[in-house]
Amino acid sequence: MNLDKPLAYRMRPKNLEQYVGQEHILGKDKILYRTIKADRLSSIILYGPPGCGKTSLAKVISETTKYKFYKINAVTSGVAEIKAVIEEAKNMLLNPSGKCILFIDEIHRFNKLQQDALLPFVEDGTVILIGATTENPFFEVNKALISRSMVFKLNPLTIQDIVKVLKLALVSEDGLASYNIKITDDTLKKIADASSGDVRTALNGLEVAVLTTPMSKDGYIEITDEVAKESMQNKKAIFDKNGDSHYDNISAFIKSMRGSDPDASLFYLARAIDGGEDPVFLARRMVILASEDVGMADPNALVIATSAMQAVGMIGMPEARIILAEAAVYLATAKKSNASYLGINKALEDVSTKDTGDIPMHIRNAPVEGMKAIGYGQGYKYPHDYPNHMVEQQYLPDKMLKTKYYIKDENAIR
Repeated sequence: MNLDKPLAYRMRPKNLEQYVGQEHILGKDKILYRTIKADRLSSIILYGPPGCGKTSLAKVISETTKYKFYKINAVTSGVAEIKAVIEEAKNMLLNPSGKCILFIDEIHRFNKLQQDALLPFVEDGTVILIGATTENPFFEVNKALISRSMVFKLNPLTIQDIVKVLKLALVSEDGLASYNIKITDDTLKKIADASSGDVRTALNGLEVAVLTTPMSKDGYIEITDEVAKESMQNKKAIFDKNGDSHYDNISAFIKSMRGSDPDASLFYLARAIDGGEDPVFLARRMVILASEDVGMADPNALVIATSAMQAVGMIGMPEARIILAEAAVYLATAKKSNASYLGINKALEDVSTKDTGDIPMHIRNAPVEGMKAIGYGQGYKYPHDYPNHMVEQQYLPDKMLKTKYYIKDENAIR
């Protein structure tokens, strides 16, 4: 092992026994573990956040398979590299099995043409594809490739998993065993916590701490909490405004307000702001929620949400965070009614799928005198001419009489 390489590179596992985490797919009774062990792997897509072990798992497979293993990166490779791999895989002199395993890192960076170039060879079994991506493959990867692959979601590593890897790094010859390091379990936990499930970040932080800390008089490199904090800097952000977490976070934000939880609403709002989410986008989502979920239980919610959206556009960040927070708390703590939302959806369904009949003649428009002579507007009762400004008359077409769209619930005020 080249000790000039980064610690995170040197500590990559060489077999499944050294692999830490992802028990939900790599437990000994799980299908992925069994297929790797038996070298019977079919095409797979691995997706999850950075540092969760996608590339490490590919390396384990490369060490255990009998098939020729190729690795390319979608950022720097194109169709020419794919064709070169295919030609070599089909060369019986160079590759008697006629098959290969192709690991494509960041496969979501391949465009449709590049992904389509892979498809026939994945389909005929020449290529066993391992795609790795930080993005949701169901959005970013060709549906035909997805249908021919097993998709596995890798989770951020737990603090316990990362501490285990850090401890291995301290005693491994490939790691930091050549250094006389003194560090407590509590400090290791703080490094793991600050990495937000990214073991690469944790290992890089530990390595920086070791390499930048002078040896003490008693011959130790002592890594204190303060040294670890400086080496890790700020807690790693886990929100990407352009990635899968964007959709997950906005979904959680909306559902927390709908569920009347102001604390969760502020938490997901803070994640979005910290991740650089567009504040006007957040405000627009709250305007929608004010109508869809608060509705007639508190019609003022729509006024507040709309005012917040306008104010955010005028003020901008960082002060806009206060406006967003006020609106989010108001919406979360408001009574809820979705009667208007359900009503318009049902009405839209009827007008698009049913013969709903004709508009009654007495409520039709009659801008020209001759139209009244043939019935337009005849018999219309002007409500303001009657007590309480209301009068009974037919508004719905004959075919839709007695249809109810707005069904007032217990929270609706009118």
